Amino acid sequence: MEIPDPISIESVGTWSDEVDVVVIGAGMAGVSAALEARASGASVLVLDSGGRLTCTSAMAGGHFYLGGGTEVQQATGWDDSPEAMADYLGLMSPECDPAKISAYAEDGVEHFRWLESLGFEFNRSFYPEKAVVQPGVEGLSFTGNEKCLDVAEVVKPTPRGHKVPVPGDTGGAGLVVGLALDKLDALGVEVRWETGATAMVVDGDQVVGVTWKNYDHTGAIRARSVIVAAGGFVLNRAMLEEHAPDLLAVESNGMALGNTHDDGLGIRMGQSVGGVADYLDKVFVTGPFYPPGEALRGIVVNKLGKRFVNEDSYHSRTSAFVFEQPDREGYLILDSATMVQPSYRFQPLVDGWDTIEEMEQGLGIPAGALAETMAAYDEAAARGEDPEFHKAPEYLVPLDQGPWGAYDLTPGKCFYAGFSCGGLRVTVDGQLLRADGSVVRGVYAAGACASNIAVDGKGYASGIQLGEASYFGRRAGRRATAEVAQR
Repeated sequence: MEIPDPISIESVGTWSDEVDVVVIGAGMAGVSAALEARASGASVLVLDSGGRLTCTSAMAGGHFYLGGGTEVQQATGWDDSPEAMADYLGLMSPECDPAKISAYAEDGVEHFRWLESLGFEFNRSFYPEKAVVQPGVEGLSFTGNEKCLDVAEVVKPTPRGHKVPVPGDTGGAGLVVGLALDKLDALGVEVRWETGATAMVVDGDQVVGVTWKNYDHTGAIRARSVIVAAGGFVLNRAMLEEHAPDLLAVESNGMALGNTHDDGLGIRMGQSVGGVADYLDKVFVTGPFYPPGEALRGIVVNKLGKRFVNEDSYHSRTSAFVFEQPDREGYLILDSATMVQPSYRFQPLVDGWDTIEEMEQGLGIPAGALAETMAAYDEAAARGEDPEFHKAPEYLVPLDQGPWGAYDLTPGKCFYAGFSCGGLRVTVDGQLLRADGSVVRGVYAAGACASNIAVDGKGYASGIQLGEASYFGRRAGRRATAEVAQR
């Protein structure tokens, strides 16, 4: 929790290095910022506390949320525009700065091409099924809430989840970061591994460098611009207790989606020079019960027997609503005609019951409450409707074929994974902001330690984190270099 005191320039005896731009972190945001800064003519040095590809980005499956008419969208017959993409993101994340959403959407095609310029191509194919990560190498799929009826009534459903051509749930983003690191090496940019930044160096109200530590060795780097891309704080228990206690649920039965250096130090370094952080209480948590998509034919209820979300929502949206229920209890109810086993097997099967009344008793739901919920749902589903939560017709069937079963979605019983969403307040170009809106000169932030579009799990879509990290990292790299030139 401690915010490291900044170091006065007068107290620095010697500099180990002097560069135009120093980047803290070699994940997706950091490598993107470094590449763009170098391409803009700056001398660049990258520091990373871990080793090559130990960053959290490298753990991801490899979705990038891109749109506006990418080559993959065009090849697979999907019309999209920057305006439509911005409308969707604005609907899902109304707290976000509209300027950031507009820029991200407007530059979607250019950013798509920049990613492919690193040395790979997204497969020009579409995966139509409901999945967390498509099992093959199909390049495009729906990865958010685009097809949910309450959303589709406002914004035309369009797939924007672009997957790197690596099969399975992991490794795709690692491929991209690895290619970026190779390109940095070819450009003569040093990445100094197992070297962590420890504090900002300041000259008055301006950041002019950072101190560092590598095992027993320490030093200070003078830089005209510092870009912080040091990750989130999901592995800092004290910060979780203070800001994001929902993520503590992954300790009892789950997994923190991060590496050991996701300790929030980058955020605290930004705060040390006057920056402020937003949405530190917001989190991404998920325990997906699809695939298979057939599981979405069931209903999700709380301990009172009431539904609280459209079951075909994106998995982190459903999970976010589970965490808001009384005692965080939630159950996926299926009948004998719809009963399937969730592919990831995160949810334990509670039991099976011959009658709904027995199921109410078994789950501790007030007598008659679940029966009332299911009767109303079945009646509407028989008409192909869901007036209460607007689940898509393809998943609407009456659950009237006993016996019935329930999977437990309750944290601690169900396996959940998650990461922090909040971060430093920055401009669209990554400039660090104070509470009064003024810019802290000489320092930028991007990726998981900055607050941009990925504000919380309710509005999230797979690919936004990698997409915004790389895009806003690039903008920070360009702006930091421009500031060097101005000086």
